[in-house]
Amino acid sequence: MATFGSLALILALALAAYNLFAGTIALRLLATGQPARVAPERLADTARRAGIAGFYAVTAAAFALVWSVFANDFSITYILEHSNRALPAAYKFAALWSGQEGSLLLWAWLLGTYGFVLRLMHKTDVKLYAYAGTILAGIQVFFLAVLNFAAPPFALFRGSIPPDGNGLNPLLQYPEMVIHPPMLYLGYVGFSVPFAFALGALMMRYPGEKWIRITRSWTMVTWLFLTIGIFLGMHWAYAVLGWGGYWGWDPVENASFMPWLTGTAFLHSVMMQEKKGMMKSWNVWLIFSTFLLTMLGTLLTRAGLVSSVHAFAQSSIGSWFVTFMCIVAAVCIFTYVLQRGHLKSEHQLESLVSRESSFLFNNLVLLTACFVILWGTLFPILSEYVQGTKVTVGAPWYNKVAVPVGLFLLFLTGVGPLLPWRATSLRSIRRNFVIPVIALWAMVVGCLVAGVRPWKDGAFDAGNFYALVAFALAAGVLTAILSEFLRGAGVISRQTHRNILSATWLLTRRNTRRYGGYIIHIGVVVIVIGLAGAAFNRNQEQELALHDKLVIGPYSLEQVGATQDTNPNYDSEYALLDVYKGGKKLFQMAPEKRVYAASGQPQTMVAIHSLPTWDLYVVYEGTNPSTGQPIIKAFLNPLVSWIWAGLIIIVFGTLVALVPSLSPATAAPRVAARMPAAEPALKGGD
Repeated sequence: MATFGSLALILALALAAYNLFAGTIALRLLATGQPARVAPERLADTARRAGIAGFYAVTAAAFALVWSVFANDFSITYILEHSNRALPAAYKFAALWSGQEGSLLLWAWLLGTYGFVLRLMHKTDVKLYAYAGTILAGIQVFFLAVLNFAAPPFALFRGSIPPDGNGLNPLLQYPEMVIHPPMLYLGYVGFSVPFAFALGALMMRYPGEKWIRITRSWTMVTWLFLTIGIFLGMHWAYAVLGWGGYWGWDPVENASFMPWLTGTAFLHSVMMQEKKGMMKSWNVWLIFSTFLLTMLGTLLTRAGLVSSVHAFAQSSIGSWFVTFMCIVAAVCIFTYVLQRGHLKSEHQLESLVSRESSFLFNNLVLLTACFVILWGTLFPILSEYVQGTKVTVGAPWYNKVAVPVGLFLLFLTGVGPLLPWRATSLRSIRRNFVIPVIALWAMVVGCLVAGVRPWKDGAFDAGNFYALVAFALAAGVLTAILSEFLRGAGVISRQTHRNILSATWLLTRRNTRRYGGYIIHIGVVVIVIGLAGAAFNRNQEQELALHDKLVIGPYSLEQVGATQDTNPNYDSEYALLDVYKGGKKLFQMAPEKRVYAASGQPQTMVAIHSLPTWDLYVVYEGTNPSTGQPIIKAFLNPLVSWIWAGLIIIVFGTLVALVPSLSPATAAPRVAARMPAAEPALKGGD
């Protein structure tokens, strides 16, 4: 299989190179109109077919590696280092992306898959798709060159082949890690598609905004994959690492968050270009930056430039990525300078109090957050290069900037939908903002009564203050968004005599993009509420003899025993804890410590009891060597489940936004069917 996989990668590289070479020549001939021996249209079609064939070749290589993992072929160095015979089947699949070479192969395969779908849809706009397909081929050439020459996944082990492998990294042996990396990669790789369309449209001076409408679904799906991937990673860190948190501003966490920020800015900003013909240069550079940040994230993870539980060891491929990123940046700058006259805005900002200005401020804040995170992530590398000493930047530094920026973004999330286009009158402001402001101050009063105050032990506490602001803004923003739904649904309900839920559904179906976006904003608000709960986290650590108790919040945890278990993959120890509340036993928790047979590495498995109000989070930290008693650390983390609920709402909202809206011809009969004969039918549109 090693030979088959290697040959498949060589063939894939040859096909991608032909796609790039032939596609470039064909597009050049079409642009200049020069006569040629071969018709440029035919040459472009052969390039497209080569791209399709390349997908099959990369698929064959990925299949060969997975097959070798299941066959326990330890003659392949990669499989020897990342698998073993006792590894469960699900985690054998995870071996594909557990190491550097396999993860790069996954990158190339996903890029080939996106390219395959794109090339099958080429009749939508043959020339634009030809440009995009050729640019994707250029990206594929790079990754396949790395796989063939710098990080070959089918390299053979030199020496006597061991009877068993080293096993999968224990941190990756968790159910979510079968899903988290592919989701993250679907987001990373997927941004190559809107990048290719944007660069291609700029190269050919594509008229109008059609390229944005074509790429909208690509961008939203990619953004959704990246969002899911980030939150699955957060949940993995929460459930596996045993530190009681879910986001530590780890450099590789930051690397996934930065393209999410710029991608989010792009999704908002393109609406300005579609509706007003504004911010064209801004949008081009947003998607260029997003693609370059996905490359930077891959570089940080693969080249071992930063210290992270997510990163691989030191590698020689860093120079490959730096060179490629420089080439991409040079091409983007050259194309922009050459074609910048094509990107002139058709309108100007007329008022600072308008929906246009809210989009602009939203983008500025998102980019500010991205720059701060980028600076903090790269600072250790830059400090080591300049001073010879690596200076790390911790979570408190990020939080000082990220928390206020996030709260301002939350404010804009509520304000934006209430502002009309072009300009806002004072009367409109009073009408739209009175109820949200009342809800905001009502929440402030409610929080103060409930004991949420901006001080602790008689002194000002920034965490409590920001939490109070977050809860208040969340109430105002939710009220603003819900009022938008109720206002539109009320009109439909009065005219059609539908109940309010049915009217809301019809309202959403008539403009899925707008109201799907509002649902996404609701999900963001719910997540912010969950994040704000971290200001009130509590923890307690204690060595527990038999029947000793640890008290945290309303819970009392009694140690009632310990047990051990053994299976072919790992040995484990459990601490058995009965949980009481108000003197009544509620349930039993069993935090676990594992030691994996193949690698000898330990792993923590946290016990979590989750409620809407808080999580009881218990870690078995091992035994005291002198007494043999288990050491238990318990956390009471308020509102964490709101974070995961917010993700579900975001996923639902994105799926709604991806569904085509009802056309006026379809919507009007549905409305008219519910109306009395004397009333006029409500027409489609908002």
